Amino acid sequence: MSAYWITIYHDVTDDQKMAAYAQLAGPAIEAGGGRFLTRGLPEHTYEAGRVTRTVTVEFPDMESARAAYDSPAYQEALVALDGAAVRDMRLVPGT
Repeated sequence: MSAYWITIYHDVTDDQKMAAYAQLAGPAIEAGGGRFLTRGLPEHTYEAGRVTRTVTVEFPDMESARAAYDSPAYQEALVALDGAAVRDMRLVPGT
């Protein structure tokens, strides 16, 4: 069953650190079997929606998603991020 890695950025405090993170995170996630489905700001929001950067990545299964997050390459990306963003990050199983 597919798994989805969903990250919502509530606040970004350092664009340079975000850029350094993105350079490392993208390849690390893809190497772990992730496929980016969305990256960016919503064009429309409804109900209590907020205009915040949202990233959605599809993985073949939950095990692959967890392994990608725990991988040395992604952990290096988190070091580069160094607290420069307040994020809500979750892994959600597909249906």
